[in-house]
Amino acid sequence: MSDSTTLTALEIDRQHIWHPYSAIGAPHKIFHVESAQGCTLKLKDGTKLIDGMASWWSVIHGYNHPTLNEALKAQCDKMSHVMFGGLTHDPAIELSKLLVEISPQELEAVFFADSGSVAVEVAMKMAIQYWHDQGKPKKQRFISLLNGYHGDTFAAMSVCDPINGMHSLFSETLTKQFFVPAPTSKPGEACNEHDKQALRAALENHHQDTAAIIMEPIVQGAGGMRFYSESYLREARKLADEFGVLLIFDEIATGFGRTGKLFACEHAEVTPDILCLGKAITGGYMTLAATLTTRHISDTISSGNPGVFMHGPTFMANPLACAVALASVKQLLNSPWEDRLANIETKLKQGLSPCAKLDSVNEVRVLGGIGVVELYEAVNMAEIQGRFVEQGVWVRPFGKLVYVMPPYIMSDDELAKLCQAIHHVIKHYHQV
Repeated sequence: MSDSTTLTALEIDRQHIWHPYSAIGAPHKIFHVESAQGCTLKLKDGTKLIDGMASWWSVIHGYNHPTLNEALKAQCDKMSHVMFGGLTHDPAIELSKLLVEISPQELEAVFFADSGSVAVEVAMKMAIQYWHDQGKPKKQRFISLLNGYHGDTFAAMSVCDPINGMHSLFSETLTKQFFVPAPTSKPGEACNEHDKQALRAALENHHQDTAAIIMEPIVQGAGGMRFYSESYLREARKLADEFGVLLIFDEIATGFGRTGKLFACEHAEVTPDILCLGKAITGGYMTLAATLTTRHISDTISSGNPGVFMHGPTFMANPLACAVALASVKQLLNSPWEDRLANIETKLKQGLSPCAKLDSVNEVRVLGGIGVVELYEAVNMAEIQGRFVEQGVWVRPFGKLVYVMPPYIMSDDELAKLCQAIHHVIKHYHQV
């Protein structure tokens, strides 16, 4: 046990706290946030940063939003938590009703979980249990896309890209799933034959053992920030039905407007059998996720053996999280979110286009509230992060990707400053 009484806050942090994908005592600088308002983070030293990441894509309404604050405070005065086993409460009831109303029509059953990764775990267990209760217990495996990312828990890791993903260390422990090449068809294009045949071949070879196809619709997030054709989703739906497997859409990153549609699957007018939601569901206030499925699947599981779905987190449907999620989704629906996302898309295209002329840049791509500058070489995170802070913005690249997913309320001036900072940093510091 160490004596922390004489250490500064950042020294305590460095000695004792693990940050995501980092090491305790890592040499790179950690920036100490004191407060946040709107689209701005205020550091302890007074520095103000325009947040281009929306705290990993979740803070869609900006920070310290009065409506969400009030929802949280009001619920806290009633109860902060109650177990969901044998009990229920208004925030969960009202939120589930709203999610059923706004999601694709066939999705009628809602399972609340703690995080996006757990929502994926729930979806995978749901698919396996469904087929078990259909008398097909061999259907235990999943078909996933290369370059995909679905979370850091064990089942979720197993359907992430096994080579280029972040989990190769655990390859001998993870269930071996089936993978197909990432779609090469671009948004707006028809799905090409190569993409169709790759998925068809996987199903022809493995459908008897496959419970579901799982994919991030339209946008592959942490696996490469890749955009692909909505037509591929329609082909996946047809092939899943043809070969008797379920279709899971992981919309944890894309749900609630990020791609310009409320849900990314709406670009293709395709309904999955199971839908995973998270991140923006609470506007970045609390950790919460939801897995939605059809009445057919929920009835099959409920009437099978053991007649219940085998999952139940301690903090399932936490009232605080459900209350603020309900306020957040209503706030989104009652706002001009479509116009805002269209404007963000336009401003990101305009603001990031000069980056395409830089020698270090391979491609610039924008979809809805997502802007990506893909470099030829990976960045040095420890160095480039500080360069963005010097420019007054918070942008956290990974690998070859410098990308932004700003809050939906970001002003034109803030978007312009964000894009200018990205261009400046890449132009002058891409060699770091």
